[in-house]
Amino acid sequence: MKIEEIIKKLESLKNPDNIAGMARFRIVTKKAFGISAPVLKDFAKEIKKQTEERHSLVLELWQTEIHEARIIAYLIDDPKQVTESQMDSWVKDFDNWAICDGTCGHLFCRTDFAYKKVFEWSECEEEFIKRAGIVLIAWLTVHDKKADDEKIAQFLPILENKANDDRNFIKKAVNWSLRQIGKRNLNLNKLAVESAEKIKAQNTKSARWIAADALRELKNEKTLERITRKSEPNQKVVLY
Repeated sequence: MKIEEIIKKLESLKNPDNIAGMARFRIVTKKAFGISAPVLKDFAKEIKKQTEERHSLVLELWQTEIHEARIIAYLIDDPKQVTESQMDSWVKDFDNWAICDGTCGHLFCRTDFAYKKVFEWSECEEEFIKRAGIVLIAWLTVHDKKADDEKIAQFLPILENKANDDRNFIKKAVNWSLRQIGKRNLNLNKLAVESAEKIKAQNTKSARWIAADALRELKNEKTLERITRKSEPNQKVVLY
């Protein structure tokens, strides 16, 4: 399928009411058609079936700057074909949390450069680049089943260090990633709780919120029971 056909199809699916709804959820971007996620996913599957060589098409779609075209781009791209320069270029284009989280969760976290970008991007001051580095932690924790505890635990100092950033999209990313680490298994739960306590001790507005919300979930008995059920049989619940 050619890019002209895709854009024409997206235009035919335009829904102005949904664009207003996106704004209410703080998804603000220059170009958008207001197409719902289920419709976009179905269209992306259709494109995949009809297009053998997708990577060059993906790069064209991203360059249109159309929100929905970029969603299709990250849904159909092959992580093995994604280059580091592509990631560094795309991350600079992130202008809302939805495109940031979607690209990181569906595509970037599955590339060979994901761990490297956590450390690089989380040090940036630009809001959505920094968020990308931090949300990659959450996605890697969920998707990289082969990673050992040490590999995931290396992210905790990053979260502790970024907890004093009071920007909404940063503190929520820190909180999300901290909770995901703490829900992976009992050992990481203990380490995440320790990190949350360190964050709490920073005593800034953002740190207090991050820690309180994370500790509420990570020390909850039902959370611990769920973790125990998927953990090794010889591990026991640690009640705080």
